[in-house]
Amino acid sequence: MGSTQEPITNMNAPATITQDGRRYVVITPCRNEEDFLPITIETMVKQTILPELWLVVDDGSTDSTPQIVEEAAAKHPWIQLHRRKDRGERAVGGGVVQAFNEGLDQINLDDYDYICKLDADLGLTENYFESLIKEMDSDPLLGNFSGKTYIPTSSGKWVSERMGDENAIGASKFYRVACFKDINGFVAQACWDGIDGHMCRMTGWKAMSLDRPELRMQHYRPQGSSQHSIWVGRKRWGRGKYFMGSSLPYVVAVSCYRMLERPFVKGGVGILVGYLQAWKGEHERYGNRDYLKHLHRYEMSSLIFGKRRTMEKFHKRLEERHVRRDA
Repeated sequence: MGSTQEPITNMNAPATITQDGRRYVVITPCRNEEDFLPITIETMVKQTILPELWLVVDDGSTDSTPQIVEEAAAKHPWIQLHRRKDRGERAVGGGVVQAFNEGLDQINLDDYDYICKLDADLGLTENYFESLIKEMDSDPLLGNFSGKTYIPTSSGKWVSERMGDENAIGASKFYRVACFKDINGFVAQACWDGIDGHMCRMTGWKAMSLDRPELRMQHYRPQGSSQHSIWVGRKRWGRGKYFMGSSLPYVVAVSCYRMLERPFVKGGVGILVGYLQAWKGEHERYGNRDYLKHLHRYEMSSLIFGKRRTMEKFHKRLEERHVRRDA
């Protein structure tokens, strides 16, 4: 994808594999993250199972982000920096995936068992990745997994971002490489981090996130926000829901749900406004007939039975299909 750097080869890293020799790679696309990236680095170097490689893709930062990564890489050879040309602004949504994909071009994916897309504004528990791998070990059909994010309040408390269980959250996408290949990676559009979970289930894999103490992440930039404002970020979220094919009744329900969190009412309204603007403008929509059929069936079931019960029902079907195939 336009990279001018040589592919990165495995280096003399510290012990970075599980007991049975499995490896994981982390790719972090970022731009102007000097405020939060040091926190992420501090928690990454303390992981009980380190990545074989952590590749930070700098997307044209104009602050000290590249220097922060270089300083960390000098101390930890498993941390590497890949620099992209400055596109002039922070590119969210599809732009994040473009930066991630350029990082992907620098590695040989077949060298790894797991791959993670990780944001640069997170604080992790020391056994975060070890816990992800253990959960994968317990369920061979689990292809896409994460913990939950918590955001800071003005009072200094950390509160849940209230993300659903039916997918790994966008800030931390931990994949089996086999699953990642089956879904053909991420779609370079807004709501890429919603589409991938449905593609997992369509290709026979489970996708989910869990809220456990060892899986909780501190998220310093709230989900669905923007460098401009929450309003701008939530309208972009709504446009993304339109692109991924979500139905109007489902988006209305999502909007009402998000009205109950800060900024009260306004954030939820922004999602609906963005969706309706995209609908009126006849913007592009993702997916073929089979994908849309799956998505709308999943969304309708979520409206009737709830998202968690729907996820459990779909995952049970995957397990039954797997048993029949192996019989």
